[in-house]
Amino acid sequence: MDIDLSGKTVLVTGASGELGRAIVRTCAVCGADIAAHYHSNRESAQKLAAEVRALGRKAEIFQADITSAEDIDSMKDAVRATLGAPQIIINNAVIQYAWKSVLEQSLSDYESQFRSCVMHNVHTAKAFIPDMIANRFGRVISINTECAMQMLPTQSAYAAAKRGMDGLLRVLAREVGQFGITVNQVAPGWTLSEKYKDAPPDGSDGYAANIPLRRMGTDQDVANAVVFLASNLASFITGAYIPVCGGNVMPTI
Repeated sequence: MDIDLSGKTVLVTGASGELGRAIVRTCAVCGADIAAHYHSNRESAQKLAAEVRALGRKAEIFQADITSAEDIDSMKDAVRATLGAPQIIINNAVIQYAWKSVLEQSLSDYESQFRSCVMHNVHTAKAFIPDMIANRFGRVISINTECAMQMLPTQSAYAAAKRGMDGLLRVLAREVGQFGITVNQVAPGWTLSEKYKDAPPDGSDGYAANIPLRRMGTDQDVANAVVFLASNLASFITGAYIPVCGGNVMPTI
């Protein structure tokens, strides 16, 4: 059962980042055309689009502030004009800050994390889901985190925003399921991206030792879960929060 995204246009927010690049490449290998969003790293986005085109797929890049409804609406119009309305959106972009205790984390960090996690997903839903409803097909896949279950010291701003995102997306899954649209979350753990594959970062050995599968995850592990959820193989899965962390966190019943 091959994963086939041929004939689909995929929008990936934060496509120029490390995880975003892996997701884009994997979607393209599976046959999708790519709308690659970036915020400030235009050069990385351009290189990524060139890689996708070399695979024989269409690719365009789009700049936007994912916390701005106006920017997302403008991006929607640009994507539709060049690639058509995307059938699949992957909300990967996020703003992160240094983790501090609740007493030390600034109020602006909490507000910004909320905007980049919760409102980011609200803006893309309002912009792109109406076309999915009209076509009675769609996939919404958002990147959450194992931190939303861990809730360890210093994670408060990040975990609070991601838990808010979880609530939003589960409600959305119930609201749009009748139109053939699935809404799911992939929740990575501490993940090795391409820059760390030859030299893992400090502390990774200790982290891996406590994971049931006894290894660090990779950006490709996460991308594989994303493209599965984007495919027809996952057509009866919605409202799910799926950790991709080697069992480091395990939702229970």
